Amino acid sequence: MIRPENFIYFFTVCGFFIGLIFTVLNFSKAEDIVLYTSEITLFFYLFIHVVIMNFVDIKKFGKALFDKQEYEDISEYFVSELDVREKRMDSLLLEVDKMNKKYEEAIKNTIHKEEIKENEPKVAA
Repeated sequence: MIRPENFIYFFTVCGFFIGLIFTVLNFSKAEDIVLYTSEITLFFYLFIHVVIMNFVDIKKFGKALFDKQEYEDISEYFVSELDVREKRMDSLLLEVDKMNKKYEEAIKNTIHKEEIKENEPKVAA
């Protein structure tokens, strides 16, 4: 099936060459040739847009290019994968937090033991 854009390109080029042939056969001044060629090309360009609006079913082309169900399935898969990864990250962050608390407590106990040793009276032998 030909896409609507290809119709536009084809008929615009056809309009250009038809306009060029028509103006070369009928006019002798360069300005007239350029002017009438561009007007005929513009007419073909606008005419094919009207034809496409009225006779081409864009919805059928849209479904062929974009499958909504497949898109939704892929999106659901990615969302579920992100949920799993988010849960893994949360559990890892909780583990890191527990390790930090244990480390801070160990450091605090070590500092507290050193302070107790410094404050003990020294016995002379």
